[in-house]
Amino acid sequence: MVKITDVARRAGVSPSTVSYALSGKRPISEETRQRVEDAIRELGYRPHAGARALAGRRSNVLALVVPLRSGIHVPTVMQFAVSVVTTARRYDHDVLLLTQDEGEHGLTRVADTALVDALIVMDVQLDDPRLPLLRTLDLPSVLIGFPVSSEGLTCVDLDFRAAGEACVEHLARLGHRVVALVGSPPEVYVRQTAFAQSVVQGFTAAADRCGMSSTVHPCEPDAAREVAEQLLREQPALTGVVVHNEPLLQPLVDAFEQLGLRVPADLSVTAICPDELAESVRVPITSVALPSAEVGARAVELLMKKLDGTAVPESTLLPPRMTERASTGRRTVA
Repeated sequence: MVKITDVARRAGVSPSTVSYALSGKRPISEETRQRVEDAIRELGYRPHAGARALAGRRSNVLALVVPLRSGIHVPTVMQFAVSVVTTARRYDHDVLLLTQDEGEHGLTRVADTALVDALIVMDVQLDDPRLPLLRTLDLPSVLIGFPVSSEGLTCVDLDFRAAGEACVEHLARLGHRVVALVGSPPEVYVRQTAFAQSVVQGFTAAADRCGMSSTVHPCEPDAAREVAEQLLREQPALTGVVVHNEPLLQPLVDAFEQLGLRVPADLSVTAICPDELAESVRVPITSVALPSAEVGARAVELLMKKLDGTAVPESTLLPPRMTERASTGRRTVA
């Protein structure tokens, strides 16, 4: 079956240009239109029924691309999704949720259907293989996350590097000098997931700047006891922990207390997580909030502006907001 990408390749234009030639949603030159029409005729292309139905108007549908890869905490991801859906409805848009890890093929497939107006892309990697295609598609997009190079893209997220720094600086002000980061599962780092790498960078930079001894420990959600034992074995002077792994928060506090360390009398714990999770732990956790509602809303708002032809900033970094709770205290000197 002939696809819109085949027509685009024959005509020497982008798939979105072919879509515009069919729908009339945007003006194109007569020369370009003729090349597209010639390619359609030569290949025998028949537009998708959805594309024909949408000719001359928007679909009022956004695609949220959120591959549910291993190591992802689904409840947290769904908070972002709910925010996107809720905000999109305020703009009279629905949301198509795409959870399969299809990479570039998935983006091309969605663009070819002409059933969505724009894309929101999550689980961004530092060198994400989807970026070259996103830069060439005329379909507007916003990334929730920051790759190494965001040039030519629109990105929004919590400033995770600053969040990691904020947790360490809080512990430093309380007199702690030996700290550890209990991070995401190992596969998240192997994929070079942007937010996880940014936390590590911020944590390490702040610890070095404050003259603190620090280590980083990726951890599976069911390995709280093992990582607690490892930390105390390798860092017997440990008095401060930063947790960036939502399912591990309560189990890790329990594991340290089972090993004889009271929170916060012997060990201070901070986290980067949703406020409601930090508040639900038996010892409420001092934390940097994960602003899923605000990030999701900002992503949709940026897309709406792009769809209306309004210029938007390439980068929107939300500053970290820390709330002090019962899990942190001044370092006790023996």
